[in-house]
Amino acid sequence: MNLIKDNHSEPTAVGKIGGKAQSLFQLIQHGFRVPKFLVIPVEESLRFIPQQLRIEKNYNAIRSCIETVQFPEMWSEEMLAHFPTTRFFAVRSSATDEDGGNFSFAGQFETKLFVSPNELEQAIKAVWLSAWSERVQQYREFNKLEPPAGIAVIIQEMIDADVAGVAFSINPISGHRKQQVISAVYGLGEGLVSGELDADTFTVEDQKIVEQQIAQKTHRISFDTASQTGTKLVDVEQTRQAVVSLNTEQVLKLASDLQHLQKLYQRPVDIEFAFAQNTFYLLQARPVTTINRLADPQGEYVVWDNSNIIESYPGLSSPLTFSFILCMYEAVYLQFSSMMGISEKERNAHANTYANMLGLLDGRVYYNLRSWYKLLSLLPGYSLNAGFMEKMMGVKERFELHDYVPRTKFRERTRILNMIGIMIGNMRRLPKMRRDFEADFEAVMQRFEKINFHTCDAWTLMRLYMEFEQTLLKKWKAPLVNDFFAMIWYGTLQKLTLKYKLDENGTLHNDLLCGAKDIISTEPVQRCKKMVLLIRENPDALKLFEEASVGIWAKLDDQKYRAIKTEMDAYISKWGDRTVGELKLETITYRQQPELLVRVLQSYLRQNSFTQAEQHLDQKLRSAAEQIVQEKLRGKLFKKLFFNYALRKTRDLVSNRENLRFARTRGFGMVRRIFLALGERFYAEDLVDHPRDIFWLKKEEVFDFIQGTSPSRNLRTTITLRKNEYTEFEKRYTAERIPTRGIVYQANDFAYTPQTEAALAGDLKGIGCCPGRIRARIRVVHNPHEVDDLAGDILVTASTDPGWVTLFPTASAILVERGSLLSHSAIVSREMGIPCIVGITGLLQRVKTGDLVEMDGSSGEIKLITS
Repeated sequence: MNLIKDNHSEPTAVGKIGGKAQSLFQLIQHGFRVPKFLVIPVEESLRFIPQQLRIEKNYNAIRSCIETVQFPEMWSEEMLAHFPTTRFFAVRSSATDEDGGNFSFAGQFETKLFVSPNELEQAIKAVWLSAWSERVQQYREFNKLEPPAGIAVIIQEMIDADVAGVAFSINPISGHRKQQVISAVYGLGEGLVSGELDADTFTVEDQKIVEQQIAQKTHRISFDTASQTGTKLVDVEQTRQAVVSLNTEQVLKLASDLQHLQKLYQRPVDIEFAFAQNTFYLLQARPVTTINRLADPQGEYVVWDNSNIIESYPGLSSPLTFSFILCMYEAVYLQFSSMMGISEKERNAHANTYANMLGLLDGRVYYNLRSWYKLLSLLPGYSLNAGFMEKMMGVKERFELHDYVPRTKFRERTRILNMIGIMIGNMRRLPKMRRDFEADFEAVMQRFEKINFHTCDAWTLMRLYMEFEQTLLKKWKAPLVNDFFAMIWYGTLQKLTLKYKLDENGTLHNDLLCGAKDIISTEPVQRCKKMVLLIRENPDALKLFEEASVGIWAKLDDQKYRAIKTEMDAYISKWGDRTVGELKLETITYRQQPELLVRVLQSYLRQNSFTQAEQHLDQKLRSAAEQIVQEKLRGKLFKKLFFNYALRKTRDLVSNRENLRFARTRGFGMVRRIFLALGERFYAEDLVDHPRDIFWLKKEEVFDFIQGTSPSRNLRTTITLRKNEYTEFEKRYTAERIPTRGIVYQANDFAYTPQTEAALAGDLKGIGCCPGRIRARIRVVHNPHEVDDLAGDILVTASTDPGWVTLFPTASAILVERGSLLSHSAIVSREMGIPCIVGITGLLQRVKTGDLVEMDGSSGEIKLITS
């Protein structure tokens, strides 16, 4: 038999002696005291097994072969010669993949303790047999591991321990990376590992014992070892009440050794140890295999929130979309900060904050609240601005910046005065900034509209994108300033409504914003009405739209449909990029697939009339609210003047906020066209399997591949990996608010946690956006393309974006789980006079299609009606 002894000096491969044995050799080499041992290598366990049985995975036959093995007498003599004074042995497994960084195989293989010399043969066989046992095969199958390739056996001197235990170089429960946890019992450590004995547990941090739990030592454990000479009972009593198994010096030594071993292994470790006659023995050491499932509780704390941004990026967003918007957010908010007087030095010091305004969790876009609040803290009046931002973004709970250091009163007042001056200047220049932005943006769009991207090569398309990107970034001041002031004035109007006691519920400001006729987002509905009217006036067209299900768009080229086709072409020319998920580059829009617009018109034709939008409810609500303000502020001149000024500002800013968002839609549409052309070019060059595969790559990866700066030449491998990951992401439902610690993608739970029964009891409540009391059945819709029309049902969904607007007129009311008072659904519903409530926690858990509810768009209350 080939034996490898503990004085063996040559490096030995894991494949020959297994992970546990190799670890013992490493410990000796680094000066740790390890009980005397030798190793029977893997090859010896295969000597008696025909290869054909292993190929066939005939484990029953393999076990039979092992059971019939007869050891030559010389083998036993050679083994025992290495242990001249040893009375009992520990016989342990050492598989090639045991005690590795990923899988420990803890408790899977056989271990024999207090083995007498006469029992060694049977103990070795027991370990060999365990490698082919049913439980090990199940463990391998569960973890998708290869079939066994034999197993090495460690024969080790059995230490008659006074105290033994296990220890971890990190806290295995909390994941604390700077704590060591040590558990010890009197006698053998097997009593601890098996659960037979209660242990003393010590937690150490910075070489100080920060916590200790001392067990009541009343248990007794016996190891019964059969031998040819009889039976030996080895008793370990735990009867020392209130006695600590390890003293402080021993605990701190263990903690120090654990830190040393962690550096040696370059990762956290767990060990088994023993003290015998005040001598410390290290029995084994291995990497902690659960480290990738333990978040670091002391790591960087970040909260992610998608309450509002889910409107713009519903569901999964492609890697290309995220890489594009991440750099856009960074650039525009650096520009915004500059405009607000934040110095270049401060901006540079917080470069990482600007670069991480967003996150991508399981394929979904989230706000990084730490970055947003950090950015706000650079402006004076942090607490006030934070409140305004929370309302605008729909953030329900403030993220506390623990590293925020308030400025001195003098410095804060100085900055406030400076900021007031900047804000007054920006506010005064804003109308001109908007006009200049619209003129410049339109000029750029017209120039790019003339380019035939399909004839451009990859280098040209890349340069065109970079030129367009810079154009967007440099000319985005007006939307940024308008958004900021919309946040400020909307919050101010709401506060004044409460302060002046104009409305007990504090929702009157929503009514005052109803009926604005200058919001461009409602134009698609009006244009759709016009097209529907043209179709109804043309009998042939009406028959075509009512009876045909496919191919309608191609048939509209017929001369008799010219007026309809002209109107539809004009709609697509202007509104072709306004659709569900319009800010996601991978979205298929009306511009690429006009048949989607045909479906919308067919749904309108099936209705006898539009619902709330036809009834001028918006104007009635606005007039009634204005009358209340006039009556309650009669005789209060200054309050009335200031309130009306705030109202005018809010109306102007909110309307323009929605209108300027359409410029963003068109800009993103142009970027989409450029990348679609790049996808076609990559497909033509046989670099990808489909033109739309371009969306599975980050824009940096696309450009690196073109320019020769990519670390990989195989795009297909990356695309396949991403597709597989997103298939898994699609099955998950992530939470609205996600706290993470340490490395974001390590062990942090992104999953949505259902509300408790208590939280889900009773009726629902959200943020009332447009008043009106509606009692009707609900229709849960996850994608507007999945329904033709709502036929007066109440629309219920998780979130909406501008692309949903064509579905709004078919609903009697709108209920949205996510969102804020400045969400698209809130603004457009007010414009259209459709009762609406947003920000309804637990909505989709509580209701289903067909449920009868009564909603109040003023108070935000929703009653669930059981009959």
